[in-house]
Amino acid sequence: MDEPPVLSLIIPAYNEGQRLPQTLPQVISFIVAQSYPAEVLVVNNNSQDDTRAIAQEFADEFPFVFVLDEPTQGKGAAVRTGMIAAKGEYLFMADADLSMPIEEVDKFMPPKLDGYDIAIASREIKGAVRYNEPGYRHLMGRIFNFIVKVLAVPGFQDTQCGFKCFRRQVALDILDTQTIDGWAFDVELLYIAQRRGYRIVEVPVNWYYRANSRINPIRDAIEMVREVIKIRLNGWRGRYDTHPTRIPSLDT
Repeated sequence: MDEPPVLSLIIPAYNEGQRLPQTLPQVISFIVAQSYPAEVLVVNNNSQDDTRAIAQEFADEFPFVFVLDEPTQGKGAAVRTGMIAAKGEYLFMADADLSMPIEEVDKFMPPKLDGYDIAIASREIKGAVRYNEPGYRHLMGRIFNFIVKVLAVPGFQDTQCGFKCFRRQVALDILDTQTIDGWAFDVELLYIAQRRGYRIVEVPVNWYYRANSRINPIRDAIEMVREVIKIRLNGWRGRYDTHPTRIPSLDT
């Protein structure tokens, strides 16, 4: 790639062998249509199916597609690996199922949106539309969001939509103290970002429920609540006020 990418799309992938053949062509078509350079990083998260082989087929054909491996199980670990490796000015994490159509990424990019540090997709604010979501899943999401607002990240209607955009230097700064590899990792990132005074905005999106979600409604909901409590305790203990040297410096 002659120019450094403006946008890095980071796709964590755990056993996504059935989805990637449908969603990666959509991502690639979007990238090709843009006027700015961009890259796609698929992070194979210890998949037991042919996820990696499928992603590599696309990488072999398109020079802006890269495949990474993260053996530590957890979406947070996979996203962290992708963001550290990414070269774009804007780092956009996207779920492999594209429950938010890839064209919605335009809403997060200049000139449509600028002047932020982190932009998070929202299914709840004015202008957002949910499609085909079962009532029980929506209710569970609202309960979890209430817990998040009370314990960790006040002021936002939807912290759990899997589509978020970070300025690169901001991402590397807050990843420096990330501790959670599981589902609540993005709550932790937002908690750290708020503590450090970064500007976070919500962006209304169109979102489509996908029936074969990787989330177990009961087991993972309990674990996410435990992780949110851990985030709050970490904050009280000053865990996020230190900077271990795990992440490369912002000048590298």
